[in-house]
Amino acid sequence: MIESLQSVANRGPSGASSRDSLLLRALARRNGSRPPVWFMRQAGRYHRHYQALRARHEFMQLCKQPSLAAEVTLGPIEEFGFDAAILFSDLLFPLEAMGMGLRYAPGPQLDWHLRSASDLARLRGGAERVSALEFQGEALRLLRARLPESCGLIGFVGGPFTLYAYAVAGSHEGFTAAGPAGQAGLDPDLYAGFTERLRGLLAANMALQVEAGADCVAIFDTAAGTLSPEGFGSAAVPLAEVIATFRARCPHTPLIYYSRDTGPAHWEHLGGIDVQCLGIDWRHDLVSVLQQQGRRWAIQGNIDPQWLLLPAAELEARLRPWFSRLRAQPAALRTGWVCGLGHGVLQHTPESNVKLVLELQREFFQ
Repeated sequence: MIESLQSVANRGPSGASSRDSLLLRALARRNGSRPPVWFMRQAGRYHRHYQALRARHEFMQLCKQPSLAAEVTLGPIEEFGFDAAILFSDLLFPLEAMGMGLRYAPGPQLDWHLRSASDLARLRGGAERVSALEFQGEALRLLRARLPESCGLIGFVGGPFTLYAYAVAGSHEGFTAAGPAGQAGLDPDLYAGFTERLRGLLAANMALQVEAGADCVAIFDTAAGTLSPEGFGSAAVPLAEVIATFRARCPHTPLIYYSRDTGPAHWEHLGGIDVQCLGIDWRHDLVSVLQQQGRRWAIQGNIDPQWLLLPAAELEARLRPWFSRLRAQPAALRTGWVCGLGHGVLQHTPESNVKLVLELQREFFQ
């Protein structure tokens, strides 16, 4: 089913969607139907559709040309039938908008890194910088016009702490929160100065995506697991400030927060932060998390992405008891479950295994 561009008008002044997709019902913890399913990185390197586009275009073109970004995003929706599309983009574009430069060779590289207080003066912050990200808004408008009403549309940004890790180290993989002197680490003053400049831009980026058609926004904080629970609590303060600023424009839009390598002791520090869904990695028992955290948040996750690299028969042998255990729980426990992976789809995942996960999910939760 193809929507007209008029569907973008199907929103209130706050940007809240009036659609009632499986995704939105689950995020509101009131889904009595099949749980929605989408995967992080569902549009990416494992997929022939993406590979064909990437063979003709640079990565930055795929992100910054709205028609190409929309085409990449739609590929897995049209082939696999996910219940939600997530904008194909990159979480580092706000750093580029702040003047840090960005190129891919082939991975992301910033022109310079945040090393000292003197570097803060080089950062251009503020909500007005969001004009540099309008390509995301245009891609989302194209997507909303082509997606069926039943398909959720997800925008996303990086969490403040993860963006800081990239700004300091060039990669969250090279960042150590408690690094020794001379190595990338968490400098409280530098972090405060960085997030002060980031806050308005990141909140405006989230609002831009919602006002262009996103039903919700995911905040990916993949570096958060480098922090102790206490450090996570301190580092989460700017996250709360970004969300509060965003809420002035979009008071009702659901937010998904995903952090890797974190657990209940970390999540306790999110209690006062206005997010509706907690994304968890594959290290946690999903039933236990639904039981313990499901009254506070919708829960997203958390099939091990490595399982999808297995031969199909072995993947099925692992998924059937996993789904069976979830189906055996009281239906009320699943009203806020968003089915997905505990992280992103891995590069060499067979497409047939992606299809198998979705087929089995539908078989178990008709």
